[in-house]
Formats: sequence, structure tokens, C-alpha cells
Amino acid sequence: MNVFSDFEARVREAVSKAIGPEAAGSLDLSRVAVEPPRDPSHGDLATNAAMVLAKPLGAKPRELGEAIADALRSDPDVMEASVAGPGFINLRLTPIYWTGLLANVLTKGEDYGRGEPTGRRVNVEYVSANPTGPMHVGHCRGAVVGDTLANLVAFSGDEVVKEYYINDAGEQVNVLARSVFLRYREALGQTVGEIPAGLYPGDYLKPVGASLAILRKDSLLAMDEAEWLPIVRDHAIAAMMLMIRDDLKLLGIEHEVFFSERTLHADNGGRIGDAIDGLRSRNLVYQGSLPPPKGQVPEDWEDREQTLFRSTEFGDDIDRPLVKSSGAYTYFAADVAYFKDKFDRGFTEMVYVLGADHGGYVKRMEAVAAAVSGGTAEADVLLCQLVKLFRDGEPVKMSKRSGDFVTLAEVVEEVGRDPVRFMMLYRKSDAPLDFDFQKVTEQSKDNPVFYVQYAHARAASVVRQAVAGGVEVPSDAELGDPGRLEALTDEGELGLIRKLGEYPRLVAAAAAAKEPHRLAFYLYDLAQLFHAQYNRGRDVPDLRFVNLDDTRMTLARLGLVRGVALVVASGLKLIGAAAPEEMR
Repeated sequence: MNVFSDFEARVREAVSKAIGPEAAGSLDLSRVAVEPPRDPSHGDLATNAAMVLAKPLGAKPRELGEAIADALRSDPDVMEASVAGPGFINLRLTPIYWTGLLANVLTKGEDYGRGEPTGRRVNVEYVSANPTGPMHVGHCRGAVVGDTLANLVAFSGDEVVKEYYINDAGEQVNVLARSVFLRYREALGQTVGEIPAGLYPGDYLKPVGASLAILRKDSLLAMDEAEWLPIVRDHAIAAMMLMIRDDLKLLGIEHEVFFSERTLHADNGGRIGDAIDGLRSRNLVYQGSLPPPKGQVPEDWEDREQTLFRSTEFGDDIDRPLVKSSGAYTYFAADVAYFKDKFDRGFTEMVYVLGADHGGYVKRMEAVAAAVSGGTAEADVLLCQLVKLFRDGEPVKMSKRSGDFVTLAEVVEEVGRDPVRFMMLYRKSDAPLDFDFQKVTEQSKDNPVFYVQYAHARAASVVRQAVAGGVEVPSDAELGDPGRLEALTDEGELGLIRKLGEYPRLVAAAAAAKEPHRLAFYLYDLAQLFHAQYNRGRDVPDLRFVNLDDTRMTLARLGLVRGVALVVASGLKLIGAAAPEEMR
């Protein structure tokens, strides 16, 4: 049950009643929205109906607002309808409507807020780190943002595939192979000395070299680089991907598809060539040269002819090279082929979760989506800013394992999966995030993940307290008896139910806007209201959730407690964190 969708329909009916069905039928009502008012004191809901419909009707917003409000006053669930400011309509609903919503929460359980299947197929690609080393804390944020977003989109009703793009075709994997070959020689007893500049120095490559020595003995030593390089490269990439998968499992992340970039380059780049030919057939590829870069022109810059994609026709700043003057494909050409592969697999929306240094990808990938799909699919690029690590307020910079960065595994092993997943969402992804090891493990209101998980544990404790007192607590569906829930009339209780009523809209909006941080904020606000109501019962005994002298009221309030627990558990599950029954 989505309160806001419900009342959008009722507002449209009120518009028809206020101005007549014929006039209403000529209007575009899609812009009519129902939202929580900015100031809760104004009511439970607010609609912009009069504001957006006044101009096409040639009416004054406030006068139209009064007519619509008057029609809404006949709705049995509307306790008050008033017009404010330039024409906003504020609604206050009856307590019975809200307790009926709580009954719906208890009936639906953790499926409360789940959207109906849309039939849309969405591909969410995230992490996609070069397979050259362990995951670091920067990858961690993108991993959590992408995984939670995929969960949200799926919960909203779309069919979602979680995908990882393995960058295994660039020069970086040759550098990896040469780095592993040194560790291979070292494992065979040779002295390799200091790792040369340009190679990967981390100790994490020692076991990779050792496993290669066990597998190949000293057979590679007799080969020249052209022979051993592909052998070592394949072994190294496989080892790195195994390490990356293990790192991601620490966060509870498992991708459904691992796509190899090398498959695009196979058969002399046949799939890339096919993608370019498809664009060329529609006159979207041409031979030309690009203007010099803005600012200081590099000394080696040349005004040379290349194969270019007409990306400016789709809103990009410049046309993008597909084939260099040397005849080699650009990295961007592989991106085009990869998007085409996703489109051919039936996806209509492709989400890319990338680091902040990929800002230039936004317009070019939007252009690729429009060109390849003919406007039937879209690309959304979500950028994640850097994470700064602190310990007791002091920056943490180095890692024992990697030598130059803090690994994802080190962070998760120190503080646990749940604090990492929750806190990586406790800031919008395009804003820098500070992560303090001490603060995310302290048990206080200032630690959001503890505060939210404690709300779930406290709810479970309340139920145990009632059972210990001899109350027979029925199933959630039975707790949702509407007649009994009508006993919930305290403003704090109704405020909690109103907050539960926001959940379906919150989930849908967070998924549509690609902003999973909204879910973390919502859960904190819900926990805050729940803890506040619990504490009110300490001061006012009549408001306690468990009153053994009044079983009916206790059961009504246990329905509220379970409603909160169900929504908190649902939200934490989407984030990928646990909903504990106890916390010590």
C-alpha cells in the first residue's frame, strides 16, 4: 500500500469532481503529485494539483485549490483539507486510515513496499576494478553503492542483473604478468632485488608467483617474454579475480555476470568492428580530426585523421575517437561494443557505477546509449567520490598488505561488514565520505548503523518482554487486526505509522533517482522515532509498549513494534546488513 499513489488517484478524482469530467479529461494529470509536506505541522500529505493545473485551465491557483480541497473533504479518510501559500493543498488523514496502513504493513511483512513487476530489464555494472590487485577502500564504496542500488531497483519491480566488467585487455594486465613473473622467479629461489618502477610491488603477488612455480616448475625460465607472457597473464588474472571475488564476499556481494573485455577483442576485435559498422551504417561514424585539447597543447599532439563517432549529435561535448590513426581500437570503441552487447541481451537500462575520475564518461555513454539503441535504452553513470579513512581523527594512509593503499579486506575485518555497508551509504555517492574506524563501532546514537540495528533488536526485546509476562503474541498478520489497531491514537504512535507509510515511496524514489543513500537516511529517521516513542513510555507508563494489565492495548502496540521491525529489517536487507534480534 503506497499512501502517496493512493492519494494521487484520489486527488485526480477530486479534480474531476471540482471542474467536471470533461474539463479534467482534457488535462495532463501526470504532473499532479502527492508528497509529504515540508513542514509536518501543515498536515500528513500535500499536493501541487492546483499549482500545475491552474494555468491550462486559466484559473487562479488558490481558487482552484479551494475547489479541489472542497471535493477532497468528502473523502471519508480525509480529516482536514486546507489551501496554503500560492495554492498548495494540505491534507490531514484520519487515525483510522493510518492504523489501516499499519495493518497492511503487518499483512505484507517484508514484502511491504515491494513494487509490482515492470517487465523492464536493468543491468547494474559496478566495481569492475582492474584485476591487478586486491580491492581497496575506494572500490568498497562503489561496490556497496552498486549492490544496494541493484537491490533497490529489483525491489521496485525491475528485473536486475548485477555485472562485473573485467578489464583484462589493456596494458595493465601485461604489467601484472611481468610483476608476477618476478615473484615466480623469487619463489624458485632466484634473487629479484627491488621491484622495478612501473611494476606492482605488493606482497599480495608472492602467493601468485609461488602457485605458478608449483604449477609450472622452472619451465617458464627457458622461454622468452613473448612465450611466457600470455601464460603468466592468464594465471595472474585468474588469481586476481579469485582474490577480488573473495574480497567482495566479505561485503556479501556476488555478481551474477563477470564479463571479460578480452572477448570483445577476440578474432581481431570482431565484435568491436561489428559495433562500429552498425553505427557507420547510420552515418554516425566518419573519418576526421579533432580540435586540439583546451589549455596547454601537449608537445606530441598531432592533427591526425581518425575514425570518429558523431557523439555531439547526442549531446556530447566532442566527437569521440573509435579507431586511432595507427588502426588500433580505442578504449572507447570497446565501451561501445560492450554497451551493444548489453543491449543485445535485452537490457533497456544500463547503470554504470564508477569512480569520480570517470566524470568524462557520463555524456559519452549517454550518447552511445542513444545511438546504439535508437533511443530505446538509456545509460546512467553514477559517480562515487573518494573515501577518507580515519582512526581517532587521524588519517589512515598505508596498508601492511598492499604497501600503498588500505584494502577492502582490512577494513571489513576490523569493523565488520554491516558498519562498512551502512556507512558507505551514509552520504550521497558524489560527495566525499569520511570513515572513522572508532566512530563506526561505538554503541551510540552518533553511530547510525548501531542506532538502526538497535531499533530492530529493541523491537525484538519488547516482544520477548511481552511473552515473558504471559502475553500470547500472535502472528504478524493476526497482530494486524484493524479493529484492535484503532486503539493507537497517541500522536507519537501515529507519527511512527506515518513514517512507515513513507517506505514504499522512498524505495521507489531512491531506485529511480539512483540514490541509495536515501534508504540509509530513512532508516535512521525511523529508528529515531521508534527510540523516542520507547523512551516516552519510560516517562509516561500509559504509553509503554507492554502493559500487562491491558492485553488489548499491548497487542495493538506490539503490532506497531512489529511493523517498525519489519520495515527496518526490509531496509537493512536491501542495504546488505543484518537485522539482529539481540545486541550486546
